Amino acid sequence: MDAKIRHAFWKELSHSPFMMVRLAGAGTSGQPMTAMLDADAHGKVWFFMNSTNTLAPGGAARAELSSKGHGLFAAIAGTLTAETDQAVRDKLWSNQVAAWFKEGKDSPAVLLMRFDIDDAEVWQTDMTIAGLFHLFTGTLIEPEQAGHHATGPV
Repeated sequence: MDAKIRHAFWKELSHSPFMMVRLAGAGTSGQPMTAMLDADAHGKVWFFMNSTNTLAPGGAARAELSSKGHGLFAAIAGTLTAETDQAVRDKLWSNQVAAWFKEGKDSPAVLLMRFDIDDAEVWQTDMTIAGLFHLFTGTLIEPEQAGHHATGPV
């Protein structure tokens, strides 16, 4: 994947870490999850959830991302796996996470899942003044003005 688009993907995810996540082949719609990021971990995000969550079994998964300003969209494929490393759990736990789990971080009801990203398709759109002008006036957007698109590992 193009380095510029890869950088934009991680930057946008860090500003608005909300993704719609579902197990592949589950036949259900995705559910909103907050991605926990670690700057030292490439191609991985984590989600805290209740152990009864429909994502808890793990396996092949899909996620979608729409950035806060709608300048970037992504469709992501990977694998959800229970994270068993206590150091990772401690590092990612925060007051914002604690607000969702009255049992505390060491409760067996609190599950930390790692999403190893295998592949992604990312679209970066032109939300500059020029791009918005085309949208508001209905003037034709030429292909080179439409933004950037890439596939591959992020």
